[in-house]
Amino acid sequence: MTASPHDGVNRSISSVTAPAEADDRTVDPAPNPHATAEQVEAARSDTKLAQVLYHDWEAETYDDKWSISYDERCIEYARGRFDQAVSGDTAAQSALPYGRALELGCGTGFFLLNLMQAGIADKGSVTDLSPGMVKVALRNAGHLGLDVDGRVADAETIPYDDNTFDLVVGHAVLHHIPDVEQSLREVLRVLKPGGRFVFAGEPTTVGNFYARWLGRITWETTTRVTKLPFLASWRKPQEELDESSRAAALEAVVDLHTFDPTDLESIALSVGAERVQANTEEFAAALLGWPVRTFEAAVPAGKLGWNWAKFAFGGWKTLSWVDENVLQHVVPRGLFYNVMITGTKPAPRA
Repeated sequence: MTASPHDGVNRSISSVTAPAEADDRTVDPAPNPHATAEQVEAARSDTKLAQVLYHDWEAETYDDKWSISYDERCIEYARGRFDQAVSGDTAAQSALPYGRALELGCGTGFFLLNLMQAGIADKGSVTDLSPGMVKVALRNAGHLGLDVDGRVADAETIPYDDNTFDLVVGHAVLHHIPDVEQSLREVLRVLKPGGRFVFAGEPTTVGNFYARWLGRITWETTTRVTKLPFLASWRKPQEELDESSRAAALEAVVDLHTFDPTDLESIALSVGAERVQANTEEFAAALLGWPVRTFEAAVPAGKLGWNWAKFAFGGWKTLSWVDENVLQHVVPRGLFYNVMITGTKPAPRA
């Protein structure tokens, strides 16, 4: 279910029928990377339109903004999220590689494409409500030589047949979906019996609270300090800061949920999933990561060099090790920033 921003700000995205899976499906809408102030205002009351505008705006720069790559660094990261999500479930590892995998809310393809490179799945399909994101994800897949197709699609009405996929994955997507329960019900529908889903990178309720405050403080401090004459070269042009503020306004609309890990498990169980478990990650790492990412977004591109990148990644990796090997044993799971959830579609009983 989607609509192009070119259709006009008064047209609700929820009123457009999802394209059928057949070859005669309607053509996916074109990306619109520059939302006007009027479109942003209309999106305040239409969350799905907001999703399209915000993510189309971000698509071409998203990988740079979040330091996403498709090399060993992010392959290892994506595989690590999968392994942590399914930890303790030997059936998940013995099923590798999955034949066909689907990514919901694919963004630029970060999660699925790196999982495929890690040997998790042989063939992939990517979907997103944002035409811009699907375009970039397919371009990235092409550059990597991966067997991937893509669709502009709503996660609440997945445009694929029942029992199509062996694996469904997503990264930082569930918190954007208005009806998470309906989306998970759709995930089970398109999974083959015994198929698995893995969603990672979702904000916990407590983690989102401190991450947001760290981000706001960092942004305000950076944009104020760089007004000083001797720091002028560290300040982005005002039009870029204004555009970032418009994006932040949309971000407040597109981020719909935070999750308590136990509640997320309950939602998955309520739609009929089996072997459900939620795990959490990033506590100390999030306390560093959010100020670092916000500072990077607030200063001109290219201003920060290799030493900064080495510090940021090295610091995050060190603190992630502390989280995994020390803090996860003593800190309640609800205090960590990210939650991941996995489960399987019931298989026929023998």
